[in-house]
Amino acid sequence: MKNITLKGITVALMLTFVVACKPKTEDVAIDKEQIKNEIQGMENKMAEMYNNRELIGEEYYANDAVSFSQNKPPLMGKLAIDKSIKDDLANFQKGNQIAFVANDVFPSSDGNQVVEIGSYRVSDSTSTAIYTGNYMAMFEKREGKYVCIRDMAASDRPKIEMKKEEPKEDKKK
Repeated sequence: MKNITLKGITVALMLTFVVACKPKTEDVAIDKEQIKNEIQGMENKMAEMYNNRELIGEEYYANDAVSFSQNKPPLMGKLAIDKSIKDDLANFQKGNQIAFVANDVFPSSDGNQVVEIGSYRVSDSTSTAIYTGNYMAMFEKREGKYVCIRDMAASDRPKIEMKKEEPKEDKKK
């Protein structure tokens, strides 16, 4: 009987010790609106870069970012993404303007990662929409600021059907 009581006390003390030594998790107050405003500011800078047609001070993407676009293989790393942006800028018609809107953000419980759901609109010089689309971006806080580590976009343009060639008749008949 003494052994059972002693074992019970020992187990209770060990459980108490384990619970007492468990690291306390601090609740971090997440200000979703502040994060959304910060992400929107980054989107505004990206739009300004496109609208000015110059890749200057692009701090949107992390060095190890991956970007997924329609009809392209994934762009791996900031250098590949920057090259693609330069190509886009060279083909971005003069007078056209782009705008990005952070529609919603979903921060992690500690605020170190954020998923953004957004939309974009490309307009001509008369502010008439040429095309629109949607995107998702994942940001990670590094050295105190958010950088995009993954993104993907999809245009709302209808798919262009390719003409099917008629089979050629065999002329040897």
